[in-house]
Amino acid sequence: MAVAWIGNRETLVERAAAHAAALLGSSRCPVFSLDTDIHGTRAAIALAERVGAAYDHAADGAALSRETALFTDKGAMTVAPGETRRRADVVVIVGELPQIHHEFVGELAETVPDLSAKNQREIFLVGSKGASAPPLNNGRTATLLSCGEASLGATLAALRAQCRGCRTSQPVSNFDDFGKALEAAHFPVFLFSGDATEGLALEMLQGLIADLNRKSRASGLHLPANENGWGSALASTWMTGFPLRTGFARGFPELDPWRYDVARMIAAGEADLHLRISSSIVQPQKKKNRMALIVLAKTQEPIAGAAVTIAIGEAGVDHEAVVYSSRTGSLRSVDARAASELPSAATVIRLVASHVSAEAALPC
Repeated sequence: MAVAWIGNRETLVERAAAHAAALLGSSRCPVFSLDTDIHGTRAAIALAERVGAAYDHAADGAALSRETALFTDKGAMTVAPGETRRRADVVVIVGELPQIHHEFVGELAETVPDLSAKNQREIFLVGSKGASAPPLNNGRTATLLSCGEASLGATLAALRAQCRGCRTSQPVSNFDDFGKALEAAHFPVFLFSGDATEGLALEMLQGLIADLNRKSRASGLHLPANENGWGSALASTWMTGFPLRTGFARGFPELDPWRYDVARMIAAGEADLHLRISSSIVQPQKKKNRMALIVLAKTQEPIAGAAVTIAIGEAGVDHEAVVYSSRTGSLRSVDARAASELPSAATVIRLVASHVSAEAALPC
């Protein structure tokens, strides 16, 4: 099976890697899009440092940027998923959650927490009129807290105001039920994600949680927009001190969520080379200049428009990996479900880096 191409011509992986390294070496503004496991992320960041590249998540960069901004700019009071499952007697779903977390939310509806006096959790949903919660087990439904067609941020602001006894122009629906549940609650937890939630709404939610902790206790559970993306953000932070949307244009790591928004850089014609690392295949993003494209993806044919395509395996499927797990709130190792001979992203990136001259060493 072919695993590497230069343009549309099949070639050896070694030659494709050398050609990719030559393109990287001649690039003046390279950008990386990542959607890979921890080892792939570490190798990609080390390569970015060598060639002066900026890097971002391949699919959910904007959502992950909102989530990291919450922690870097505002701060957050959060709890582990296991503690939520065991302790939370009131669960509040804030906005829409990514599909990957629906199973976990469904399980919360059918399990009984240690601190519940009613042998079940009270479940609420904060959102606009007509919003729907993830499917809940046992046929349960979430009580909607809404201000009609108001945005999520405005609804959270009204909810926070009413919790403090202030009047609002439009009251939150079912607030009396929510107030009674909070009064009797031992440990309410708010589930949130940056996937469909604006940054100001995330900050307002943390303000609400802080208010509740003045008299009792409450916390939030961060369910990331993308598990691989959040794992990459953590790996980037321990390697450079900064999360995703970091660049090495000046020879040292700099965080700038706007400047190093890779999708924006490509659309604006700033980047002259794009390295995309992802097991999934997507159509190349439209570009304003003759930007070179290098793709590492799980594919059986060359990607249209790519100068270099190298086939890689999927983490946890073709090869074992270390990934972020939102079920545990930490990193975990996963075995290969269907091991194949396809190389991992980290292996190919290190091969490319071996052809790039630099003083910085790659991670082991």
